[in-house]
Amino acid sequence: MHEQLLFYNAPIDLNHWGPVKFFIDNIFIIAIVLVSGGALLWPVLTQRGKRATAQEVTLLINRGKALVLDVRETAEFAAGHLPDAKHIALGELDNRIGELEKFKAKSVVVVCQSGARASSAAAKLLKAGFTDVVSLEGGVAAWKTAGLPLSK
Repeated sequence: MHEQLLFYNAPIDLNHWGPVKFFIDNIFIIAIVLVSGGALLWPVLTQRGKRATAQEVTLLINRGKALVLDVRETAEFAAGHLPDAKHIALGELDNRIGELEKFKAKSVVVVCQSGARASSAAAKLLKAGFTDVVSLEGGVAAWKTAGLPLSK
């Protein structure tokens, strides 16, 4: 019995340097893609706690189930704040957190000018044992943009 074996006799190019050459040739483009991707993901990755839009915060306030905590500086607070907001500047929050103990059962909506300080304050409140802490997404600036009222 005669077996016939088939072989492919074409030369095989085992060049493993192709991907390395591509990487070296395009290092700046790859770096730009990685940096810009990181910049886009950074806000999502560093977000602390829950966030709510101005409309969602309005619902919480209207239902009477939320304390609004404004963590801006005194001058910013005096220029205009959400109705019935309690003012404790972010720098004073560690020392005055005891004033909020009676609100642990409620939702606490943390507000600042743009949302950055509110995230830091929300992290401090969560660490202190508050269970339902929400940051106003976009801060007072978003509240104004939505056409909602401010108190003085």
